[in-house]
Amino acid sequence: MYRPPAFREDRIEILHQTIVAYPLAMLVTSGTCGINANLVPFTLQSDAGERGLLQAHMAKANSQLADLRAGAEALVIFQGPQAYVSPSWYPTKRLHGKVVPTWNYVMVQARGGPVIIDDPDWLRMQIDALTGQQEQYQPESWSVADAPASYIEDQLKGIIGLEIAIDRIEGKWKASQNHPAANKAGVADGLMAQNPLSPMALIMHSLADSKT
Repeated sequence: MYRPPAFREDRIEILHQTIVAYPLAMLVTSGTCGINANLVPFTLQSDAGERGLLQAHMAKANSQLADLRAGAEALVIFQGPQAYVSPSWYPTKRLHGKVVPTWNYVMVQARGGPVIIDDPDWLRMQIDALTGQQEQYQPESWSVADAPASYIEDQLKGIIGLEIAIDRIEGKWKASQNHPAANKAGVADGLMAQNPLSPMALIMHSLADSKT
């Protein structure tokens, strides 16, 4: 991933927080069928190994499984908040006009060797973990145990498990760090005018606060 110094994020705890907050990731492999990509929700075991362990499940009918079984390296791309940045938000536009549009975004890329797991007990554990992670925010949370046991057993027959021990992980936080303070403030104000709770504006403020 192209990462100019201003945008690099290598703190493992921040990268892990982003994976947990934005678990739906693009799973990318390259194998005999060429490049293959699918959206897959992952759970993270942050204390497993040096960089963590990703776990997921996917349909047995998914053609990407052939490459995963063959041991093709997996690239897992987690994308956090993103926002278009208008040049009209830069005070420097009024000074010299030398501004262009851009995009601010947060991204984490994790790589590692895949392991396929065909074990109903493991699958149930992973699904329980993923469901519990997401349902905790619901006013009336749903549990896998709420569905008939026979129905869950039938559903498990159509999926298979996936583990990826993270060998390499890197992050990119593109949040106007390469602009003067006035432009950063202008972008944050512009984003908040569109949405007072803009996730990207909050990230920009948190980056500014971390340097004070």
